Amino acid sequence: MKKILLLSDTHGYLDEAMLKYIKAADEVWHAGDIGTTAVTDEIKKHTKLRAVYGNIDGGELRKEFSEKQLFTIEDIKVFMIHIGGYPGRYSPKAREIIRKYPPDLFIAGHSHILKVMYDKTNKLLHMNPGAAGKHGFHHKRTMLRFVIDKGDIKNLEVIELGKR
Repeated sequence: MKKILLLSDTHGYLDEAMLKYIKAADEVWHAGDIGTTAVTDEIKKHTKLRAVYGNIDGGELRKEFSEKQLFTIEDIKVFMIHIGGYPGRYSPKAREIIRKYPPDLFIAGHSHILKVMYDKTNKLLHMNPGAAGKHGFHHKRTMLRFVIDKGDIKNLEVIELGKR
């Protein structure tokens, strides 16, 4: 069993409210637009980090993190990319990877719009945690928290961090 905290679009911002949840997670997954290595360095002080770079992330973050992650945890195949779209409107790159390596869980960021939905066509769960940072057009800062246990994704919670 793994407790996962999923966040995206921090744009260089990390505060105590976020740290409280980071410290309670077995792993933090960051779906891109990290902003600065200070964000990932702080997360790594407290727990394991899996991350992808986003379109605003510079060379230093792109050296440390890849554009996409494909991994299996607790019998769940995960695909994470920053710009991926959502069911019915996947980016061409995401659509190709989903076709070749069908995941159980597809994670994208970028839109700053919190969305969790099941894709019946591809038989996968799609998650976008919204934006945890203060930069962007979103009104509320959000993250997702859930448990992965032997092939099950459960106890999914939306964490609202207040106004941006």
